[in-house]
Amino acid sequence: MSSDEEVREEKELDLSSNEVVTKYKTAAEIINKALKLVLAECKPKAKIVDICEKGDNFITEQTGNVYKNVKRKIERGIAFPTCLSVNNTVCHFSPLATDDTVLQENDMVKIDMGCHIDGFIAVVAHTHVIKDGPVAGRAADVLAAANTAAEVAMRLVRPGKKNKDVTEAIQKVAAAYDCKIVEGVLSHQLKQFVIDGNKVVLSVSNADTKVDDAEFEENEVYAIDIVTSTGEGKPKLLDEKQTTIYKRAVDKNYHLKMKASRFIFSEISQKFPIMPFTARALEEKRARLGLVECMNHELLQPYPVLHEKQGDLVAHIKFTVLLMPNGSDKVTSHSLQELQPTISIEDNAEIKGWLALGTKSKKKGGGKKKKGKKGDAAEAEPMDVSEQSQE
Repeated sequence: MSSDEEVREEKELDLSSNEVVTKYKTAAEIINKALKLVLAECKPKAKIVDICEKGDNFITEQTGNVYKNVKRKIERGIAFPTCLSVNNTVCHFSPLATDDTVLQENDMVKIDMGCHIDGFIAVVAHTHVIKDGPVAGRAADVLAAANTAAEVAMRLVRPGKKNKDVTEAIQKVAAAYDCKIVEGVLSHQLKQFVIDGNKVVLSVSNADTKVDDAEFEENEVYAIDIVTSTGEGKPKLLDEKQTTIYKRAVDKNYHLKMKASRFIFSEISQKFPIMPFTARALEEKRARLGLVECMNHELLQPYPVLHEKQGDLVAHIKFTVLLMPNGSDKVTSHSLQELQPTISIEDNAEIKGWLALGTKSKKKGGGKKKKGKKGDAAEAEPMDVSEQSQE
């Protein structure tokens, strides 16, 4: 490859390339459909592991059906395994095949999943309460807090704004609903084959967790991750054995001693060299033994299952946003159930001011205006929390 071609390839890895935008939007379309499918399966007595499997299988099948007849082989598939975390469980619950946990009436279910096309990642998380009719009480408060915080974040993740602007705003939104933003959650910039880019938005700023100040820029992509709780927002790891999602730590190497470990690590390196994966996808008998040694030597990064206190409710909304030249384009989402919160934010001028911000960029006169493609960056209205779930 000539140096000119290399430079061109490097340049085209962001949203200035129509091809890259198309790949992000293709991944987003698949993950939105996968979310819809998983939501339809969330019923009382349904086994969580069965639903997770259906979500993962759908992503694998759908991504396998695109970019099949291209000259260069294009990697595609799961970017984050399907997780269903219920009630006070915060995140990353994606159990092994032997787990019998089932959903119950009135469970608050957080669905989290992601897929990629050629390393261009679309992720989504959505919260649904298993019940007919409107969601009321504190369940409605915590869901409205997450949704409103997500809508505010959508308007503040824009070129020229800083990551700390978003951190401060989402905490104020949660407080207005007498809820907390959950600590330790990071919203990452997405890049090709990178699900946890260096530019991040912190959920809660405190002495323990600090990140570098960063400014959002045109042609960047972010996964905005909002988790709210009726509790303290300080989740804990209760049982390491619940952890089933890992990611290969590409900067670490170690010569494993056990045969089972070497077998499993080889399988991981071949099947999941970069993206997070579930232990369900490995040869299960050897996985249990092998994963322990891999973890002990930091060859894998775990995604632990975290919990708030029993009785607390946790809501999770995550969306992928493309910072296009003509404005922000939220490409992954699903509408909420009807909510009847106990708290109104109608009199909160600061939050209303944020929600009134547009998501289109105002171009200064005289500059070259990039012709927008059909479907790019439509003006987003603040989501009506009483909007019925899509069919």
